Amino acid sequence: MASKRRKSRSASSPESRLIDRLRDSLSRGSVRLGLIGAASTLVLVIFSLQSGDDPMEPTVAEPTAAEAEAPESAEPDIAGELADSESADKEPALAEAVEPAEVVGSDRTWQYVQVASGDTMEIIFRRLGLTPRLLHEVVHLDDRTDSLVDLRPGDEIAFDLDDNGMLRALRSEFDDESWLFVEREGDALSSRLEPRNIEVRVAEVEAEITSSLFNAGKNAGLTDNMILRLAGIFGWDIDFALDIRRGDRFALVFEEIYRDGQFLRQGAIIAARFVNQGDSFEAIRFDAGDGPDYYAPDGRPMRKAFLRAPINFTRVSSNFNPQRLHPVTRRIRPHNGTDYAAPTGTPVWAAGDGTVIEAGYTRANGNYIFLKHGNHIVTRYLHLSRKQVSRGDRVRQGQTIGRVGMTGLATGPHLHYEFLVHGRHRDPRRVELPEAEPLSEDVLPAFESHARPWLDRLEALIAPNVLLAGAGSRDKPGRSD
Repeated sequence: MASKRRKSRSASSPESRLIDRLRDSLSRGSVRLGLIGAASTLVLVIFSLQSGDDPMEPTVAEPTAAEAEAPESAEPDIAGELADSESADKEPALAEAVEPAEVVGSDRTWQYVQVASGDTMEIIFRRLGLTPRLLHEVVHLDDRTDSLVDLRPGDEIAFDLDDNGMLRALRSEFDDESWLFVEREGDALSSRLEPRNIEVRVAEVEAEITSSLFNAGKNAGLTDNMILRLAGIFGWDIDFALDIRRGDRFALVFEEIYRDGQFLRQGAIIAARFVNQGDSFEAIRFDAGDGPDYYAPDGRPMRKAFLRAPINFTRVSSNFNPQRLHPVTRRIRPHNGTDYAAPTGTPVWAAGDGTVIEAGYTRANGNYIFLKHGNHIVTRYLHLSRKQVSRGDRVRQGQTIGRVGMTGLATGPHLHYEFLVHGRHRDPRRVELPEAEPLSEDVLPAFESHARPWLDRLEALIAPNVLLAGAGSRDKPGRSD
């Protein structure tokens, strides 16, 4: 587009000559100073009217023939773009945070504010011209609206303001599945929740372990949380600190949660298979009336009375050994447990439901915890950096009771774990663990009908020949004392 140029007046124009005469008169003292400005303006107006120009608007020159033929994109107005950019930079922050209003329904016009780093609800209200008193009323309206003070960068809040800038409604995310609305009716405010458009899709993955379970899971697209849940399902049968081998495989069918058509997160595991050293373990999610849990294909719960290991994703630094040479005292001394090397602070779980019968400190054991369970079983946890339960406390399986450390006679951070039956030490990795009660006969048919299609899907993910490849490669845990 041809650039616009301001027309300059000729030095010999009549109005210029008249102004020059006025200046001469002023220099001779014949015209008062206060009249020169008015006279000059009058002259300009008169000659502008005669020439047809608007005295209040700049005159724009007609483009030349070359300019008229030039394409519009031949020469951008760089100076104009820079000026516009500088002007935009001087706009208040709200200009970037609030998107153009969008009409939703027949009675709502939303302005969308995206929370930036450092933003608070007070700052956002102030940008919109809303008062601190109104913010106080909104936040303290009820138990739901107090969540509005917990903002994170990227959150989006929608405001509906009337023509006077007064708040009519506010909308924010309450959780993954609900919107929070704050609405004004007369002089009163109220809040309500409205369901969001949540869609559940079924996905599946299978992978082979070449270095670690975490790496295999991440390469398959699983989140850290999903990998931990997968290990948690099979944690009663497989010691993930010691039993995992290169070539082990796993497959799982799971939910993916979409919100408003966009992927939100990975959901529950529906069915899973883990092939460990040739042994195959399957689990199906099923609600038998007390909430969803995982069951083997024959209806036995995957959840046993005890975890195979009370700590996750570590290495075994010392096994159960009645003739072990103690690394500190250098004497032959029975090692009546299993040592799990792990960083200081790693959570230590209760292996089963029970009661804390001892929680203290000795020079040899460091910080320790002893738990008493049913069936005359006691578990012991030594060398902790911190204890999180006290004597007499009731604990649940999987509850964090302490943290890994190196207190007492220890050469490095680790958990020493012991398992005693009727006062006799057993190898925690091989002792036969008590089974949980299987599904009742009246529920079993419904479970089998539910499980069949998911088991078929697992078979398609990991073919039977893969299951047979390593069969008999190890003794199954829990078959000997």
